[in-house]
Amino acid sequence: MRAANLITAAILAAVGVLVLVDALRLGIRWGTDGPQSGFFPFWLAVLLIGCCLAIAVKAGRRASPYAFVTRQALGPVLAVVGPAAAFVVLTQAIGLYVAAALYLAFYMRWVGRHSWAAAAGLAVAFPVITFLVFERWFLVPMPKGPLEAWLGY
Repeated sequence: MRAANLITAAILAAVGVLVLVDALRLGIRWGTDGPQSGFFPFWLAVLLIGCCLAIAVKAGRRASPYAFVTRQALGPVLAVVGPAAAFVVLTQAIGLYVAAALYLAFYMRWVGRHSWAAAAGLAVAFPVITFLVFERWFLVPMPKGPLEAWLGY
């Protein structure tokens, strides 16, 4: 388990460094019209790197004789990782907002076993609110797809 924690922390820290470098390229300051595009990713990357360092330090201090994951526990983990990976891939093809709606609907309905009404309501409300906050309020462009282009954004 110690090796798994250290490897996971190293991989996530590398992702954090990648995001941090790209956020610096985009600009991390607060301008007259709001935060620059890299502001929020920069601080999320700093938080991610800090958490990875804490995990690495904690894993380095103690070793555990138990396995990282059992076969019984792997199923629920894959039920979370699979839709999340599909969300990332779909974001590139159909945009963040539509991919988020599909991800939320799938996750709430099939994994969380919520009603169709609750899944559909949140799947529509969350991307709309996120769109208004980022696109209208913060003026931060997010990845868009054909639906947003059809709507004129």
